[in-house]
Amino acid sequence: MLGGRGARTLHALYRTVPVQASALPTRLSVALVQRQLDLHRRTMSASAPQPSPEEVKGGTQAARGVTPNEMATARFLFDLNGFVVVKQALSPQHVAALNGAIDRHAAEFKSRTPDRPELRNTTAGTPLAGDGVSPRRDLGGMLGWPQEDAAPFRKLLAHPVLSRYLTMLCGEGHRLDHSPLVLSQHKRSEGFHLHGGPLTHDGRLNPSLQYQCRPPDVWTSLVAMSVTLTPQPEGAGGFVVVRGSHKMNFPAPAGLIHGLAHTEHLHQPVTAPGDVILFSEATVHGAAQWTADHERRIALFRFAPPECSYGRVGAGEGGWPASYRDGCTAAQLAVLEPAYNKRLDRPCVQPPPFDKSEGSDAAAAEAGASVAAVGSAGEGNGQGDGQGGASSEEAELKVVVHSRSVQKKAFDREVFGTEWF
Repeated sequence: MLGGRGARTLHALYRTVPVQASALPTRLSVALVQRQLDLHRRTMSASAPQPSPEEVKGGTQAARGVTPNEMATARFLFDLNGFVVVKQALSPQHVAALNGAIDRHAAEFKSRTPDRPELRNTTAGTPLAGDGVSPRRDLGGMLGWPQEDAAPFRKLLAHPVLSRYLTMLCGEGHRLDHSPLVLSQHKRSEGFHLHGGPLTHDGRLNPSLQYQCRPPDVWTSLVAMSVTLTPQPEGAGGFVVVRGSHKMNFPAPAGLIHGLAHTEHLHQPVTAPGDVILFSEATVHGAAQWTADHERRIALFRFAPPECSYGRVGAGEGGWPASYRDGCTAAQLAVLEPAYNKRLDRPCVQPPPFDKSEGSDAAAAEAGASVAAVGSAGEGNGQGDGQGGASSEEAELKVVVHSRSVQKKAFDREVFGTEWF
């Protein structure tokens, strides 16, 4: 098992803590988010100086973009573990805008309460179930909110930093597959039993959730993007993952699925506001009960390759609701396209050029697979922060369209009587 700060077990999460009433969500300003980040960095620096082995090298990526070294390292770590943590992918201002919008719609949260047992995500009495009373809360519809509140969520569809990682994992033309979701946990609220993985419960192929590596490319049929909006410190619970399970050949035992056995294999990444966890849905994952005093809050998006579809809302007639699309940029609309091959006039988001502040592509190829190149948790390396004028978050993403020849498309209309085959 890999060492360093990344190696955690869930034993600390199962300690008995008093049940407290859930407080209303706290309004999070830019200044408060920045203070949370500063506190997180000081705590991590003092208590655990070793780098976490699944993190992409630091520096504020939201400000300076992505370097070739970081992408090579991310590819190695994702292939190794089935997930990667992109540190400081979002600016404090973006995090505050997301939290502010959620606060204004807090009354719309839906709770998985004990009187609705069919909605619970854990088995009563198991370690992941929390106190059995406090619910997880779910919030949807963000892309269709009024423009001021929808904008920070729509920005995540075609984000200059994150789009490069999504293109690496899903290929050119990646698309939004599921309706985005905000998840909230208060102290002692339930988590989620382990799920996902490339196999069904009886060990057969799960064609919807697959991971492949054909060097130099990695590919996953469904990738989740979990945006951290409040601190998730060590031992607090929340997202857990079984490293390397995206390549497993046998189904996970029931004891592990419910947190009853083999918990040394459950890993909880430590993240700060603005960090993003990208994981394959082929990687077995879940959530532990939340033990911290503050609210856990994440925004969860799921993306797929252009030819793949798991969710249905964006694939039906008319695609995503008009309220989700009205006011979107061309790049955001491209990510909202339904599933079809990119040869068929598909608009594809083009990530911005690499930040070359760390050196050449040749140097990246040589150093990219080295775990030693991974930076410390949340501590910027000072390279390129704010350099080059406008921040990476302000960069405009280009869209290209791949087309078949005019003659072939005209012949298709003759044969089929439709615009597309």
